[in-house]
Amino acid sequence: MKGKKVGFLGGGNMGEALIRGLLKTGLIPPENLFVADVRLDRLEELARFYGVHTLSDNRLLVRRVDVVILAVKPQILAMVLTEISPVVDGKLLVSIAAGVSTGKIRSCLPPGIRLIRTMPNTPALVLEGATAIARAEGLEPGDLETAQEIFSAVGKVVVLEEELMDAVTGLSGSGPAYIALVVEALADGGVRVGLDRQTAMTLAAQTVLGSARLLIETGTHPGQLKDMVTSPGGTAIAGIHTLESGGLRRTLIDAVERATQRSRELGRGDPK
Repeated sequence: MKGKKVGFLGGGNMGEALIRGLLKTGLIPPENLFVADVRLDRLEELARFYGVHTLSDNRLLVRRVDVVILAVKPQILAMVLTEISPVVDGKLLVSIAAGVSTGKIRSCLPPGIRLIRTMPNTPALVLEGATAIARAEGLEPGDLETAQEIFSAVGKVVVLEEELMDAVTGLSGSGPAYIALVVEALADGGVRVGLDRQTAMTLAAQTVLGSARLLIETGTHPGQLKDMVTSPGGTAIAGIHTLESGGLRRTLIDAVERATQRSRELGRGDPK
């Protein structure tokens, strides 16, 4: 990444998260970061907070950088690609548009463009994201590593075949919503047994965060962690019995499967 200039087409939350991560890790200095957006007030905000270059002209941004992050909403991606198409030769394009295949993106661009598709998730906003990068053909040596370096600045990165990106959407892409639901439900349970709302929410969220960190940092299997906190006839096993009776495990598996199917439907243009 040394010396490379990176530009963001779209200054939304995910683009800002990447900028914050890149600056925090020192991977890219602010003078090598560029952002283009139609919202001038948003550009002023990003320039003031991060010291990055801002432009309102997408083509001008593409001309000035080596790597272009396509961070606009999927609904307007085709329009933006058509706009920048005359000036993308020689650039590495990295898409974070959910559900938009490289085939669809390439259909709006000249042949032979270096293109990488990624799927980050919203915890990237606090530098704890999970990003999947799809392997692609037609890249130059170092292109895939460049994408890995950029997204490693905001969390963990895995590299997969593009055919698995719908599964990624069903798990880590949609997963923050599942976990938010779990935290809210745990907090509701705390309130039901007498805790005040703020205390219950703090305990629920920290329990999820701490348990995830324990699994990641120790490499412990989730089953082992469960066994660590259950004792014969104790409280945890009583709670687990209730969860199993309610079908928690099957429900979560079904949720990932259904979200994956929905991602495939949207990719085919099915609005229902």
